[in-house]
Amino acid sequence: MGIPHPSSPGAHADLGELVTRAERLLARRFMPVLAAAGLSIDGWRVMCLLADHEGHPMTEVATRTFLPPASLTKLMDQLVDTNLVYRRVDDLDRRRIRAHLTPRGHRLHERLRAELAADLAGLSLPGAEQQLLAGLLGRLTEALTESVATAETVA
Repeated sequence: MGIPHPSSPGAHADLGELVTRAERLLARRFMPVLAAAGLSIDGWRVMCLLADHEGHPMTEVATRTFLPPASLTKLMDQLVDTNLVYRRVDDLDRRRIRAHLTPRGHRLHERLRAELAADLAGLSLPGAEQQLLAGLLGRLTEALTESVATAETVA
């Protein structure tokens, strides 16, 4: 199918609408795999963030997953109860709590990541186009993150 030429119908569709629709369709496509593993899409987002082995402060997890603190706390409690995540006091700032994936959480993340990648490989979107799209979305996310940070600093 390829990327639409700028003069083709639909090429000038609202970017926000396209990204939102793609995200919702992707989430709908992922849900059966995630649900079979006992995860919600928000739980998957938390696991993807924590998969870098760094551990992240709860405030960062809330910000990066777009979850309100109360919802995140409930979700984190569930992930802790299922031995996918653990929380630990930050070594540098004892007032902060950092979240980490457990070894079981890392194994589940790797298995699900592979399953979801295989599922996406079945789309009629060649790997090169998927990589291009990922790169463009990454650049868009970075630009929007900087824009929001600047707006919040000015406000």
